[in-house]
Amino acid sequence: MRERFDCARERIENMSLDQDVIPAYRDYFNKLADFILGAASEFDRELKSDELMELNGRLYSDISEENYGHSYAEPCYAAEKLGKDMAPILSMFYVELLGLPAFGREKNMEAFTILMETFIQVYNLFEEEEAPSEKEVRDVIYSYIYDYCADFVRGDIYEGLAVGKSPALNIVKNADLSDSRYLYLFGEPVSSSELETAKFMASLPEEKVKLMADAFTEGYIRGFAVTGRDIRKKQSVRLTMPLGYERMFREAVKNFEKAGLQVIIPRRPLRLINKRLSGGSPVGFYGHINRELEFDHRNDMALFWGDRLMEHKLEALRNAYEELGKEASKLSGRAFAETFGEKSFEPEIKEMTPSYSEYQDGLRDRYNHEAMELIQKYIPEEETSFTIIAWPRPDIGERFPEVFEEVIKINTLPEARYRLIQERLIEALDEAEHIEIKGLGENDTDMKVFLHELKDRDRETCFENCLADVNIPLGEVFTSPVLKGTEGRLKVSLVYIGDILFKDLTIDFKDGRVADYSCENFPGDRQAGRKLIEDIIFKNKKELPLGEFAIGTNTTAYAAGRRLGITDKLPILIAEKMGPHFAVGDTCYSHAEDFKVYNPDGKEIIARSNECADLREESPDKAYFNVHCDITLPYDETGLIAAVRKDGSKTEIIRDGYFVLPGTEELNIPLKEI
Repeated sequence: MRERFDCARERIENMSLDQDVIPAYRDYFNKLADFILGAASEFDRELKSDELMELNGRLYSDISEENYGHSYAEPCYAAEKLGKDMAPILSMFYVELLGLPAFGREKNMEAFTILMETFIQVYNLFEEEEAPSEKEVRDVIYSYIYDYCADFVRGDIYEGLAVGKSPALNIVKNADLSDSRYLYLFGEPVSSSELETAKFMASLPEEKVKLMADAFTEGYIRGFAVTGRDIRKKQSVRLTMPLGYERMFREAVKNFEKAGLQVIIPRRPLRLINKRLSGGSPVGFYGHINRELEFDHRNDMALFWGDRLMEHKLEALRNAYEELGKEASKLSGRAFAETFGEKSFEPEIKEMTPSYSEYQDGLRDRYNHEAMELIQKYIPEEETSFTIIAWPRPDIGERFPEVFEEVIKINTLPEARYRLIQERLIEALDEAEHIEIKGLGENDTDMKVFLHELKDRDRETCFENCLADVNIPLGEVFTSPVLKGTEGRLKVSLVYIGDILFKDLTIDFKDGRVADYSCENFPGDRQAGRKLIEDIIFKNKKELPLGEFAIGTNTTAYAAGRRLGITDKLPILIAEKMGPHFAVGDTCYSHAEDFKVYNPDGKEIIARSNECADLREESPDKAYFNVHCDITLPYDETGLIAAVRKDGSKTEIIRDGYFVLPGTEELNIPLKEI
């Protein structure tokens, strides 16, 4: 491998002197060659902190927000310089090469060499008198993806299951976290935001850091108790970790180890073949990611996706899990930490970005379904749990320290008080045949959500009393609705889904399924708005059901968002607790409908399935969509929520943005203090 590495590097070093390549592509290849050689310097000797900082800034400068518009990673710029036919594939290949600094940092010579050799193969095509066809270039890169698919898939799965193999864990446990330059040890892009976060975390008193870690780890462990699952059968837990919060994660690792769980911190997927076909939240540890770049390249696999590659990837997945089944059986689940506070991101739909055909969408659905079934076999949903928590970034503004303090408060609210209030809500809701939801003022939301029929109200309930366990912070009661009869319009003026701010998002439902939809992100271009919804919210699935209806009770979070002027920056994890919310896609009990779940009062939550999930035995491909996207209607846009009985009588829960059900009045205190 060393011989192959040296040979490839020498060839690339000589490229800057090579004038045989077609002039129109010379700048592209010279820039990529410089990038490769810079990343390769990690193999020569162990770099010092200042050298790592300089290298990180130099390598990732091209894709920073300020420079991205003149980067070959940006599809429109690539099209301008390289031509419309060649731009998508060469821009995609540049993004694939962005994994090289991480491979250099980890001294992964094999992964580094494979990419260098592929780069040389592509370069050689442009040494002829005439430019190659787009298909010739695509074929070279397809061969790279296909030939190494099994190795790449197995490598990522192994990294997510193997205890004691994570370089990131070693950094978290042993690095000098008082010097923020430790961030460059990860090999991820590091921005001023990560550096400021690390400095801020270093300034916090020990008890506050432990409070943050305790909320995270205790929520995870409590999730097993709430669902009746035995954590003692498991030996490991996988973390998703945004850079900058390592001081908190160090305490979290200690907590997990005390609980008998070894921590695994994999790196986010770097290769196209390992990235999620339908997007989703980050996996593993990750640094600053240019959101526009991520959005532009979200569908790069469409350049190659077909029957042959799909079957090959599924085979690689099966073989990897068969080999690593023992490690998989030890995994207790995943603990996520997210961040929020970046400036609003309004994506631009670009003509030059790849998109999936209808046939490819069908193959994606098939792959996602079969992959999920396979993972369920080795890591059964009914044996695992998860937790997720969110913390602000300094990007949120000059009031960041104040926001941080408020979020700590929100994430550690007292459970006992909320448990009793939410029990009052559930008692009233369980009397209903359906729930009526109406908007306030100009919001024309008008929904009916039908509930499962209870046979024994003393022992059964439709709603889960959600406290601070798997889903932090606390503050909601939720159910899986009956689809038949569930209908109407949901409208929200502003809502963040992922990193994208949707404006005047409207979804119509009929018999519990999406019937129509629109948004005003692109005034005058309704189709562009629909395409954005299909890509980001629906993940290109058709006729998604309403998988969840919930009433958020965390008025403390809502009031803090309004008081600090950050309501539009709060992540869905917090925002979903700030009013009624609706989730399109699968239920919250997806793939675990047959596993009994109980509230703290001992009642079994029987609303775990719906008409789609009921097909899981006879037609599993129609039962699940692998989508669950929450959309919140804020209190100030909520005119009415009422529990409607079969005889038409009603019990009002919320009226004009305030809780009116007896026993819930305390929730209005933060609202009246705004």
